[in-house]
Amino acid sequence: MRQLRAWLTALVVGALCVTGVAVPATAVGPDRLPITIANSSGRGEQVFVHVLGTNLATGRLGWVDGGGTFHAWPAGSLPPSPAPDSAIAGPGNGGSVTVQIPRGFSGRIYFSFGQKVPFSLTPDGLVQPAPWAAGDPTRDILFDWSELTYNDDGLWLNSSQVDMFAVPHSVSVTGASGATRTTGTLVANGRQQVIDAMRASPDWARTVVTRGDGTVLRVLSPGKAASAGLLSAGYLDGYIASAWNAYTTRTLTVQPFGDRPEIRYTGRTSGTTMRFTDTSGREVAAFERPSSADVWGCDGRLHAPNDQVVGPIARTLCAALFRGTLGTSSVEPVLDASQFYRSSPPNVYGRVIHAAMTDGRAYAFAFDDVGAFESLVHDGDPRSARVDLTPFTGGGGGGGGATGTGAVRSGVSGKCLDVSGGNSANGTAVQLWDCNGTAAQRWTFGNDGTLRALGKCLDVAEWGTANGSKLHIWDCNPGQSNQTWVRQGSSYRNPASGRCLDNPSNQAVNGNRIQLWDCFGNSAQWWSVPGA
Repeated sequence: MRQLRAWLTALVVGALCVTGVAVPATAVGPDRLPITIANSSGRGEQVFVHVLGTNLATGRLGWVDGGGTFHAWPAGSLPPSPAPDSAIAGPGNGGSVTVQIPRGFSGRIYFSFGQKVPFSLTPDGLVQPAPWAAGDPTRDILFDWSELTYNDDGLWLNSSQVDMFAVPHSVSVTGASGATRTTGTLVANGRQQVIDAMRASPDWARTVVTRGDGTVLRVLSPGKAASAGLLSAGYLDGYIASAWNAYTTRTLTVQPFGDRPEIRYTGRTSGTTMRFTDTSGREVAAFERPSSADVWGCDGRLHAPNDQVVGPIARTLCAALFRGTLGTSSVEPVLDASQFYRSSPPNVYGRVIHAAMTDGRAYAFAFDDVGAFESLVHDGDPRSARVDLTPFTGGGGGGGGATGTGAVRSGVSGKCLDVSGGNSANGTAVQLWDCNGTAAQRWTFGNDGTLRALGKCLDVAEWGTANGSKLHIWDCNPGQSNQTWVRQGSSYRNPASGRCLDNPSNQAVNGNRIQLWDCFGNSAQWWSVPGA
């Protein structure tokens, strides 16, 4: 049985050590932070909320009531004894409930439909739900959770698909400045998109778990599915061996810290062991070739201790194997998302979970934060936060959700997205120009994910995915990856590249050619919704 303390420790460490993210030095934020759970799921069942975790000051495990009071668990027993009722009445469809989270707390917010999540206690602490395990009392309950840490350095809040994908939900935090960060929003019909993609693969079809009444409860992550006998236990073994052996004749460079590129380690494989040396030539780490289970769980032979050398290398290796870049890369981590999930056999779970997110970010495995591809929001000076239970069907955050026709106005005042010269020929450049109300600036954002003007679609030239790839118009082919756009806040993101529609250097210059660039959410990437 899984114990709460292990994942809490990992969560706190992970939140404070995300690659390339600086942690604020000052303590800010209210003593009790309001987090609103809103329900737009479209489902009619009663929702229950449980806030469980640890008091960081005392190390005690327990739960938080709706008013923000922490209650330590009583002693458990063997066999496990029922835990006290920690449920908070959740929101009905279309409603919301706000709970208070005390500063100095780390844990999970569970939300369930139709019945409370049953918890029990042993002498070692809380027994976590494990719906992938035979006989677990939560197997037939539709539920999910978000994870959070709220301490003197702010709030970290993430959606999680590390164990399973079940209830579509997004997470948001609003800081003292009034700015709100959101992640975890699915594209329209994203839940069904994931389910259909998994069912379409003979190897992965059984990872979709359905209740007797026909309700799809969850899609299990690879590690959980393999442990339940629903995915081949050695599914990745052939790929792992090939990737590992690739470095018998060439060198792998690992640069684990995005903000410290001068720190790098070089690895070579001998037999089944990959050995790493630092820049002085001193050996600092050695890894035996991992199994599929080691990769799915980022553990075992890829166990990452909380240090500054072995742990960061292990995290990077696990991310590379999970994403399928190891073996073809010379430097890790690979930060170009278009290169992910191309290995054979494919990691279907990782690919479809990320593809279903409007911003491409998810926590499909424990170290999806390598390179900052995780569905995490953080604010060092938070004032409120949200967990939105989003539609199970329809809805979404873009691509298929919002529609409208009109000008696409830039973050540069008075400038619009424009087809050069009003020319409808294939390959005509898309540029920035003074807003003038002509047909060359009349765009339709449709529920098929396309942006259309003059009867043509906004298209990434030559299927480019790199920074600087140029935009033009071309005959519409809905579903084609270089013509698909999703809303990400005030930006448009191309899921195939993971990059956003960008005004180069944010110049207020007529004729500035629009491009793809890494998504930063700055004014160079702010665009209005057509018709809004």
